Amino acid sequence: MTRNEMREQAFLLTFETFFNTDEEPDKLIETYSENVCEVCDYAKDVSKGVAEHREEFDDILNEYSKTWKVSRLPKVTLAIFYVALYEMEYVESVPEGVAINEAVNLAKKYAYPEDASYINGVLGAYLRNK
Repeated sequence: MTRNEMREQAFLLTFETFFNTDEEPDKLIETYSENVCEVCDYAKDVSKGVAEHREEFDDILNEYSKTWKVSRLPKVTLAIFYVALYEMEYVESVPEGVAINEAVNLAKKYAYPEDASYINGVLGAYLRNK
């Protein structure tokens, strides 16, 4: 499995948490593995890390997003932001620029057309001020 596929799997798991709010990350991963496909270790780590740091990421997004607050963002866009921020902050093997680029690519595939540039702008502003 490529890193892009692992990241996409982490995004899908993160997105799933918006609809299964009562499930612990481990249970959600188990359900996903049983019903969709086996979850790779990278996706497990990222999805668990996102769950652990969600409030921190919400604070970052609320600070750097000039037009939308977290409560108003589409769930797909929010899941993409969470994965990118987790990679930027906690995955040393992923350069920050790569995390941003991959987030933009996920947005082009899953989100509204204008979301890719929005995600790039917010994450770029965060990286510049970091």
